[in-house]
Amino acid sequence: MTHQDLDPATMRKHYRSEIVDEESLAEDPMQQFAQWFRQTAASHLFEPNAMVVSTATADGRPSSRTVLLKQFDERGFVFFTNYASRKGREIAENPYVSLLFPWHPIARQVIVTGTAARIGRDETAAYFRSRPHGSQLGAWASAQSQVIGSRAELDRRYAELAERYPEGEQVPVPPEWGGLRVVPDAVEFWQGHENRLHDRLRYVREGVNWRVERLCP
Repeated sequence: MTHQDLDPATMRKHYRSEIVDEESLAEDPMQQFAQWFRQTAASHLFEPNAMVVSTATADGRPSSRTVLLKQFDERGFVFFTNYASRKGREIAENPYVSLLFPWHPIARQVIVTGTAARIGRDETAAYFRSRPHGSQLGAWASAQSQVIGSRAELDRRYAELAERYPEGEQVPVPPEWGGLRVVPDAVEFWQGHENRLHDRLRYVREGVNWRVERLCP
């Protein structure tokens, strides 16, 4: 099969699911997200905490990548990264971000817009200590988003770190690595339906409260 045999215009899925209405929603988006996240995890979807993080430079040039959500509560959504990475640098100059949870197998999406800021170093250290030993070493080995000469160079850095910090020995938290919390100002819950008549319900922050509005699909 060649790429000419694959016509994306003919690729269609017909969604069949229950209607989502305003009366069924939780009072605030974080409670609603918790409900959908539990349901998604129960469906055994691969990496339900995977989300696309979109950032932009100060002059508006966007970039996107998939990262893993690691914490969420009433304050927002937290992920971890190297602050010197592309997303880290862009957030430092432009804090406005978008998150997309693409739960395609269950015909759902959650779209978050808000601002990102670094979490406290104590919070970062607590999470870093919970990571597998190899992942801790990887945070040191990778100068994330920087050009590297070869895979061998990356493997060599990791091997040197593994020798310096063998299994069972505490690995220090890299100074340029840590958490970012996205504080939402709007959260959209998207549920796919037949005939492309999807439900799109969006929470919009108004002071300390939230207003819910329905969007056309």
